[in-house]
Amino acid sequence: MPGLYFEEFREGQTFDHALSRTVTEMDNVLFSTLTLNPQPLHLDEEFARTTEFGQRIVNSLFTLGLMIGMTVGDTTLGTTIANLGMNKVEFPKPVFHGDTIRARTIVRSLRASKSRPNAGVVEFEHQAFNQRGEMVATCLRAAFMRRRPAAT
Repeated sequence: MPGLYFEEFREGQTFDHALSRTVTEMDNVLFSTLTLNPQPLHLDEEFARTTEFGQRIVNSLFTLGLMIGMTVGDTTLGTTIANLGMNKVEFPKPVFHGDTIRARTIVRSLRASKSRPNAGVVEFEHQAFNQRGEMVATCLRAAFMRRRPAAT
């Protein structure tokens, strides 16, 4: 499904995204090593057993990327100009190998661009949940979005 144009969003609009994904050990190990993150909480099972989690936890930046990636098809695929930033990024519960993640997006605000009449800023609140319905990640993301092209 192609993404939506700026005019197609409204404040409070909610998307319960159809995509879900089970996070694997390989996802966690590859992401952590590709990003040069040697944190033993992600890579060392023996170390992780001694922590309050009792097992390795998934790299939170992988969780953030997965959550946002799941939202693209319904919201910004082919209609975004740029990501402007993310804030209020939170991980209220850890993600473990074998957890299945799904995402929800809520449109929080819309602002027409003053300098570019063909664009506007949409602020999305993304939320990720595990298979038990526990929120595992959330963030606010500002996206610079295209306006619908004028009819020719």
